[in-house]
Amino acid sequence: MNLFFRLFYILLFSRSRKPVQIMEECATPFRVWPTDLDVLRHMNNGVYFSLQDLARTDYMIRAQAAKKIAEQGWYPVVASEMIRFRRSLKLFQKFELCTRLISWDEKYLYLEHKFVSRGEVIALGMIRARFLSKTGGTVSPQDLLNVLNLSLQAPPFPEHLASWISADQTHSKSLGL
Repeated sequence: MNLFFRLFYILLFSRSRKPVQIMEECATPFRVWPTDLDVLRHMNNGVYFSLQDLARTDYMIRAQAAKKIAEQGWYPVVASEMIRFRRSLKLFQKFELCTRLISWDEKYLYLEHKFVSRGEVIALGMIRARFLSKTGGTVSPQDLLNVLNLSLQAPPFPEHLASWISADQTHSKSLGL
């Protein structure tokens, strides 16, 4: 239920927040609630991933993309993700989840999620996502950009992203995925 109320909040208030451009960072405010805590009384690692889902929803709404994507019968799915923790988030602590599109290739979009509290990066998440069509099949990032009336070239992959992609692909192959 905790995430349901947060989702409702995002859907209700994202449209009234400052719009963002597709390549801009989108800061979504959050607070750690008692239902987010694990037995050590800090935010549970699984909650970080769930909040990233909500932040991406806020980003798509504020970038004026959510409605256009939904009209096409498309929806996003996460193909791979990772997170690195630097500090813990504690009960009632405020933080922002800063989402930005880093780059894309012929199949995937790559996004970064920074959990920031009091000016300090608490955790950093990386997401490889793609869009699927409700009628079947995948949607290329180029098709997505076309629907959003954007003519952009994919920025070069930063070194940390290229390293993660390479490691993830190697690991996936070794597992037969």
